[in-house]
Amino acid sequence: MTPNNALIRLVDALLPQTQCGLCGHPKGCTPYATAMVEQLEAANKCVPGGQPVADQLANLLARPTLAVDPSDWPIATDGRPQRIRAVIREDECIGCTKCISACPVDAIVGSGKLMHSILTDWCTGCELCLPPCPVDCIDLVDWPSVPTIAQQQQDQDLLRQRHQTRNQREQQRSQDQLNTRPTVAVQSQRTVNISPSTLGLQDPASMVQQATLRSQIGKLQRQLRVQPNSVKQAQLEQLQQQLDQGEASV
Repeated sequence: MTPNNALIRLVDALLPQTQCGLCGHPKGCTPYATAMVEQLEAANKCVPGGQPVADQLANLLARPTLAVDPSDWPIATDGRPQRIRAVIREDECIGCTKCISACPVDAIVGSGKLMHSILTDWCTGCELCLPPCPVDCIDLVDWPSVPTIAQQQQDQDLLRQRHQTRNQREQQRSQDQLNTRPTVAVQSQRTVNISPSTLGLQDPASMVQQATLRSQIGKLQRQLRVQPNSVKQAQLEQLQQQLDQGEASV
């Protein structure tokens, strides 16, 4: 392991693993940790971590302490913003699965056209499930419990693992889709002269004419179902006769 990789792991271990993207890295906490180690990002952008995490990151990276980016939620007793969880109003859920796709830690369960539920113990409060919900049936609720340092570390390790597992599954799914794309069959170089009569096919001009007749007939039929009309009925019968004659000549 290179020194940079070791430092990235140490920095990532301090982050709360909400995978929320509020730091400007929508793919999660590890990309932000990498950017900090590579001197591309400041150490005060982890909103869920609050000032305590910003201070720990500055100390680890030997940088000046900066005020953390503010949160919309009140500060809890441990100096971090209030923990929140998402809950689904299940009687309003339409089972569209869009929230499932958005959850970075697989904390939402359900199937298409069926009710979904959020596993609150695994929910990070990232709020990423809110925008894609077409019926706005997801609420955010306070989660007043403040974990101990040991509990916080245990939760972070679990969330990191769940996020990594999800990423691996999505990468495998993308690879499988690439591998199963239909291939274009290679045509034989051998040529065979086949006339339309050999195959019992019409010439192209006749096929176009009959397709046009069918389209006109369908249009007249729809119009007559709405409102009877003797002139259109006569046109329909004439077109149908032309079509029957053309098909009989094949």
